[in-house]
Amino acid sequence: MYQEAIEAIFKNLNSSEQGLTKETAKQRLAENGPNALKEAAKVSSFQLFLETFKDAMVIVLLVVAVVQMVMGAYIESIVIFAVLLLNSVVSVIQTKKAEGSLDALKSLSAPDATVIREGREQSIPAKDLVVGDIVILEAGDYVPTDGRLLDISSLKVDEGMLTGESVPVEKTLTDISNVVPIGDRTNMVFSGTIVTYGRAKYLVTATGNQTEIGQVASLLEGTTEQKTPLQRGLDTFSKKLSIGILILSLVILGVQLFRLFVHGSHGDMTTEIVNAFMFAVAVAVAAIPEALQSIVTIVLSIGTKKMAARHAIIRKLPAVETLGSTSIICTDKTGTLTQNKMTVLDYYLPNGQTGAFNSQPETWTMAERRLIEVSVLANDATITDEGIKLGDPTEIALIDYSDTNNQSFKALQKAHPRLTDLPFDSERKLMSTLNKMNDETLMMTKGGPDIIFSRCSHVLLDGKVVPLTEEIKGQLQEQNEAFSQRALRVLAFAYKPLEETTLTLEDENNLIFVGLLAMIDPPRKEVYGAVADAKSAGIKTVMITGDHKTTAVAIAREIGIFEDGDMALTGTELDALNEDELMRDLEKVSVYARVSPENKIRIVRAWQNKGKISAMTGDGVNDAPALKQADIGIAMGTGTDVAKDAAAMVLMDDNFASIVSAIEVGRSVFDNIKKAISYLFSGNLGAIIAIIFALVVGWNNPFTALQLLFINLVNDSLPAIALGMEKAEPSIMKLAPRDPKEGIFSGRTLNSVIYRGVIIGAVVIVAQYIGNLHSPELGVAMAFSTLIWSRTLQTFPARSNTQTAFKAGFFSNRMVLLAVALCAILYSVTLLPGLRTVFSLPASFTLNYIFLSIGLALVAVVLMEITKIILNRVQHKTYKVMDQPLNK
Repeated sequence: MYQEAIEAIFKNLNSSEQGLTKETAKQRLAENGPNALKEAAKVSSFQLFLETFKDAMVIVLLVVAVVQMVMGAYIESIVIFAVLLLNSVVSVIQTKKAEGSLDALKSLSAPDATVIREGREQSIPAKDLVVGDIVILEAGDYVPTDGRLLDISSLKVDEGMLTGESVPVEKTLTDISNVVPIGDRTNMVFSGTIVTYGRAKYLVTATGNQTEIGQVASLLEGTTEQKTPLQRGLDTFSKKLSIGILILSLVILGVQLFRLFVHGSHGDMTTEIVNAFMFAVAVAVAAIPEALQSIVTIVLSIGTKKMAARHAIIRKLPAVETLGSTSIICTDKTGTLTQNKMTVLDYYLPNGQTGAFNSQPETWTMAERRLIEVSVLANDATITDEGIKLGDPTEIALIDYSDTNNQSFKALQKAHPRLTDLPFDSERKLMSTLNKMNDETLMMTKGGPDIIFSRCSHVLLDGKVVPLTEEIKGQLQEQNEAFSQRALRVLAFAYKPLEETTLTLEDENNLIFVGLLAMIDPPRKEVYGAVADAKSAGIKTVMITGDHKTTAVAIAREIGIFEDGDMALTGTELDALNEDELMRDLEKVSVYARVSPENKIRIVRAWQNKGKISAMTGDGVNDAPALKQADIGIAMGTGTDVAKDAAAMVLMDDNFASIVSAIEVGRSVFDNIKKAISYLFSGNLGAIIAIIFALVVGWNNPFTALQLLFINLVNDSLPAIALGMEKAEPSIMKLAPRDPKEGIFSGRTLNSVIYRGVIIGAVVIVAQYIGNLHSPELGVAMAFSTLIWSRTLQTFPARSNTQTAFKAGFFSNRMVLLAVALCAILYSVTLLPGLRTVFSLPASFTLNYIFLSIGLALVAVVLMEITKIILNRVQHKTYKVMDQPLNK
């Protein structure tokens, strides 16, 4: 609509300057629906609950529980069902908490609107507006729909929620023929934006989901939240493990049944068949870490507390781990990298004076004083007694500049009262006020440099008013261009003595030029170090902004994002690239300017297609779809509710540096999760080895299903959680981001699981052999006792894959000591008279055998540490040989 002529739009929409008739408006409302955002149907809680049972390991556990129940092992089956039910409920609660982005978006609509219908002004609910209506806007109004401007008076609109930019847009009635981004459609207004200055009348061209903010809502519904690397890894491993467990259990069951039918039964055939089934079930129970999901959730929760202490609030738990593998940060500029506060950075006087302004008013030259006077008096901004700044950000920057240089703007305004004014006009691009200055009356004028240059006939040079020659004007234009090259916003200031106490537009000619002030939304001080830290950690920072390319590149270059050889693209230039061209240039592009919400999503998806874990930061409504699409969306604490609801993490201090700090925690959390996983699977592998060995040699099953459930759910949980509290390795932020395709057991994790599992299995076999010398029942008790102690004490070697427990600091993680102590108490509970029978611990299992099982477990721990030292030395020598240069 911004490219069409007004008359053509009226004709197409079947409307007129008198507005719609009541009948037409009613008919259109019935046809197109209310001016409100529509929302897709949500998945019910019950559907989400059923979805949790699609996991492969959950299905295996359900099968095991059913088999247990059929075999009469009701306690074991009830325990399994209870664990699965608890995990499902927690998952549903977490999912439901994440909903709400569109609800926040709806809250941006205006409640009422002033509309012209049948030639009369009237107030109606904004939801009843239809295409073709004519709406009247005043300063402070929310714009209720999209529309084409018909009439304006000094209109300025804050479109930051759509474009991300802090400076209100000056609206015009200019015809636009080219395709331009939202921020440059100056003849349009958009739903959800705010009128900061002036008034207007416009023709409604889109309502509800057809508006620009409605398109954002559609994008939010169309984007899908990404699974984290850990979730993807666990899903893949879960499927493989489940298949392996089923095959192994069926093989064991087949071997058992083959023996029975070929060699015959030594007792009751039914009992023997049941025992065969229980053997197979025991393998399944031993192999599946039933508490894994809960432990991962708890370790992630611990990470959220650490991040909260660093001003990063996690809304979606898996985001903690995702941060650890982030390799791309796509960040908004305004308010994220910059202070979201226009600040005067430089000035220029006709004598060439520039740089740092003289902050001692008593020593000011006439030109210095007059520059401050004009900038403060031709100004509508103010600061309340409570310190609240009101007005246009550019004008606020000017009064701040005066106060910063020790000249109170309030004192100047009080000493030189305004008599009248000519308000800013987007066509004149000037503002003038008439002020009483001691014994004379002066007109103070500010505006765009080129406009002021053309209106001036004289210049204040070294305290004297002299003619403005072409040479001087050339110097001024050259300086204005120099400021623009630095991406600074420039205003020019002039004055003129007048005899009258009234102002006309004709008075804004033959002015006396005073000087230039150049301003910018400056980078946050801490951003420089944060960008450098991210770079050293192998993380690329990409600026995505609604600002102009020149400004964006200047800021990006200053803070270290944009380097020689990098590229910058506008949204229009990005749209012109096909997917192959974008993928070719993607890694070279460090800045995207004048982008749309669709552009942001495309950029994030492009990085994801390259296999990179992308984080997207932002604070506006325009950022919300990309925040949801990104692997991790990071909203600013002062941002819109829409952005916060779509994000996985919220920065309460709006500090880009906090992102890097949160990434460090994320890397540490993932390391600790891998330690917990290796701890759990080492113990499970040891149990499987013992079961298979017993099957092969013809011993009794070394464990009951209840014993294994007790170890997996109760005993193992505490040490695994304690491992999640290990401190970060010193070099963690010097390493490249983790490959998202890297498996859970990558690196040294698999080695640790294998050698610790083999050692645990070996000592358990020895323990069962010793017990079997007395009786099969004692053999089972010894196997259980040795397994539980071996798995408990392996917490110490599990703390690090590279260091021994003592080198890592035996007392540095006191939670490990507490967990081991609690496990010892839990083990003691199984020895109580009433529970011995439940856990299959006969009376012959005396104190001597208990200490013997503890001794075997200690031997296992020592062997684990020795093996770790040997493997580390071998790997170190291997890397050392590989690092040596090849002889030519």
